[in-house]
Amino acid sequence: MIETFVMMELARQLTWSEIPARLYHYRTKDRVEVDAVLETPDGRVIAIEVKAGGTVRTEDLAGLRHLANRLGSRFVAGYVLYTGQQTLPFGERLRALPIDALWHAAP
Repeated sequence: MIETFVMMELARQLTWSEIPARLYHYRTKDRVEVDAVLETPDGRVIAIEVKAGGTVRTEDLAGLRHLANRLGSRFVAGYVLYTGQQTLPFGERLRALPIDALWHAAP
């Protein structure tokens, strides 16, 4: 249910975003999956994985890493949105963010 909520919120925010993007879901035949992929008209991509838990493990970023390797420089960033409260780095261009980051811009 939380994935659906985040997807609907992303779709809603895209209606007024200054940067146009399309919202996709990514899944390979080998079942590598990313919940949300935002692609701009010039091909830049931000990927989002949604986790209902309060902790994030390295394996939770497997789909994001797969997509980053596949897209190369087109991959701008990957985020895991989770119910925890901290922003956590997971390497170059990968972060875990609290779900409320959808509504709160960093200072």
